[in-house]
Amino acid sequence: MPDILIRNVPEDVLEVLKKRASESKRSLQQELLVILEGAALQVQAKAAGQADMIRETLSGYGREYSDSTGLIRKDRDR
Repeated sequence: MPDILIRNVPEDVLEVLKKRASESKRSLQQELLVILEGAALQVQAKAAGQADMIRETLSGYGREYSDSTGLIRKDRDR
């Protein structure tokens, strides 16, 4: 798994992160990974929510739109 190095972390932020890790009974490294994973999942969830809104809006126009997932997969597999 790749490593990430974060420089110049303010002392007060580092202390809060250490305390949070300790309260969760995790190492600082584990706690930071949990935070990063949570942030990444929020981004994915937001994108999925936006896609759902677009689908809902398009469905209100009374037309049917095909799902291009299969076509894209077929093209990528060539």
